[in-house]
Amino acid sequence: MENKLKIGLIGLGTVGSGVVKTLKNFPQIEIKTAAVRNLNKKRDVEVNQLTNDPFEIVNDPEIDVVVEVAGGIDPAFELLKTAVKNKKHIVTANKELLAKHGAELFDLANEHNVAILYEAAVAGGIPIIMPIKTALKGNKYKKVAGILNGTTNYILTQMEEKGISYQECLKAAQDLGYAEADPTGDVEGYDTMYKIATLANITFNKRIDVSKIYREGITNISADDIKFADELGYKIKLIALAQDNEGQIDVRVHPMLVSKTNVISGINNALNAVMLEGFPVGQVMFTGPGAGEFPTASSVVGDILAIAAEFGKCETILPMTRCNHKEMAVQTNILDTKNSYYISITAPNAIGVIGVIGNACGKNKINISSVLQKGTQQDGTAHIIVITETCSECDIQNAIKELENQSIKINNLIRVM
Repeated sequence: MENKLKIGLIGLGTVGSGVVKTLKNFPQIEIKTAAVRNLNKKRDVEVNQLTNDPFEIVNDPEIDVVVEVAGGIDPAFELLKTAVKNKKHIVTANKELLAKHGAELFDLANEHNVAILYEAAVAGGIPIIMPIKTALKGNKYKKVAGILNGTTNYILTQMEEKGISYQECLKAAQDLGYAEADPTGDVEGYDTMYKIATLANITFNKRIDVSKIYREGITNISADDIKFADELGYKIKLIALAQDNEGQIDVRVHPMLVSKTNVISGINNALNAVMLEGFPVGQVMFTGPGAGEFPTASSVVGDILAIAAEFGKCETILPMTRCNHKEMAVQTNILDTKNSYYISITAPNAIGVIGVIGNACGKNKINISSVLQKGTQQDGTAHIIVITETCSECDIQNAIKELENQSIKINNLIRVM
């Protein structure tokens, strides 16, 4: 075919290979060059030519679209800035780059009249960016929440199903390839944080400062927490949340107890889900595979084909996808949020200990919804579970400090969705 759309691919790992395999079904697209770190590495895909200098791609006048699936900030940020200045359209799966430098890239893209598409950067194979920017464009959003990391969801699901520890499940996830050798980005919530930053940006039409997002991972979740939550009618999930808070935007990532009546609680193993709540649509939820070679390639190729459909036919490609807002959001500090809480406590099995807990809560304007004592240990301590009614984060933290000052051990504090 003549007048093929010519692609420069930066990154030929799992996702990049999936893109190459998928694009074989679309003869109107040509991958001219792919940039890799190691030219001699054996691969199960072939492209026209390889380079170990990605700047060759972004400076190649024959390339129309730069597809970046390598990840990281350096050199991706400079590469994409250079590509935009050279008037090349961008497709990227780089959630960290968008969360940290998206504002600059989008402004630069508008200046040079090119599109930046990033469907794969938030929920892998789940279509969410384009629906928000097109079919759901008429909504005013109140909340976006979901499970945006398959590794952590897999670990928590396995802890629930097998009744074993976080460390045991992490090892199993690493053996299966679901978790990296260094899992920090996933299990400490960084990956999810980058994704919710982008989702909050486009749902609330305000720019999000990723450094102000409260982040907490799953490394402190115990098998006991999973078991007690189950007994109380909940599952524990790592939740990404962005919601309107009287003109501010409350954006955070942390584990939450999710009621078994909530459909998000049924999203298990490596699946992801995004729930949107707004007017006039009400609540809608998207779910599917959030990562992997072909699910992510599906989103990348979808973006490439969206550009191809309009390339050379109009002056401004995909205007609805452009970022035209510049106002920075006022983000809510976690201490100013209101939640209900699960508190796991180890305390002396002594007369009046429940009263001590109730007194600390009462002094800090916290109503207790339920208290469960889970038996006495051999060392004479009792395991106590408290569920509070909705109260302020600041008040619950003050109550925790007061209890700790009275030699009451707080095993875990988890917010309730």
